[in-house]
Amino acid sequence: MSTRRKFIKISAIGATFLSGGFQFASAFAGSVKQGKGSKPIVISTWDHGIPANEAAWKILSKNGSALDAVEAGVRVPEADPNVRTVGYGGYPDREGKVTLDACIMDKDSNCGSVAFLQNIKHPISVARKVMEDTPHVMLVGEGALQFALSKGFKKENLLTPESEKDWKNWLKESKYKPVINIENHDTIGMLALDANGDLAGACTTSGASFKMHGRVGDSPIIGAGLFVDNEVGAATATGLGEAVIRMVGSHLVVELMRQGNSPEDACRLAVERIISKQKDVKDLQVGFIALNKNGEYGGFCIHKGFNYALQDKSGTKLLDGKSKF
Repeated sequence: MSTRRKFIKISAIGATFLSGGFQFASAFAGSVKQGKGSKPIVISTWDHGIPANEAAWKILSKNGSALDAVEAGVRVPEADPNVRTVGYGGYPDREGKVTLDACIMDKDSNCGSVAFLQNIKHPISVARKVMEDTPHVMLVGEGALQFALSKGFKKENLLTPESEKDWKNWLKESKYKPVINIENHDTIGMLALDANGDLAGACTTSGASFKMHGRVGDSPIIGAGLFVDNEVGAATATGLGEAVIRMVGSHLVVELMRQGNSPEDACRLAVERIISKQKDVKDLQVGFIALNKNGEYGGFCIHKGFNYALQDKSGTKLLDGKSKF
């Protein structure tokens, strides 16, 4: 049983129950065309975004920076062993190794990233150190680990008994076929707009379950898993990273907003672009969320089942992303 905060989403009436209180949305969550603008505001992918948003909101509500907020927010699922697709407790690769990817981007287009990082619980914080303390954008593998240790991060085993058990069960057949909306809950992407009107984003994951050793998805790649342009807006992706990388998906969403599209429409158009390049999308899930400079937000995905969390001055909501199918 997860130790995360329990909630019941009642989509038909647009209500969310969170730890003893109801938050009524203005309409059925799955039919939200365009989130109203406000600031500060934070949105993030999937239901594990709710406790992550709460941590980010503690900073945003006190006029803190969007950058500090997104880092603090995604550190929550990174440290939660019950979130099986991010950080500590994440599903391992085919060799039983938990390998982590993360990136972060600020209002000035500064960015940092780590990929194929092992034995460090908070890759997002290492990514921020790469951004702030090196002349580089991305460090990978052993080099990323050495850098993290030099910055005082602690080396520790990230493979929990539960994940090890699941990996050993998987080895019995060793079939790799991700199930949409289950194994592809492989990311938390978070976007925030602070009281000063500045944007930042973060994305972190343990990647696709039972991937090949050395595989890196879209999450640590600036422009694919995450992109922030403080003049326009920000976007982040979830789902099968290979499909997102091919379209440079999050950058595409931001550029579509630059052309005047709403966040939701920009996400939809990016999803449709991905679909147009695929022979078969029956087993493919990709979802995007986006946030513009006015605090307007939206999300869209290929198949029904993707949701995202929102927190602003009005409270917390879990919204269903519209889907193509």
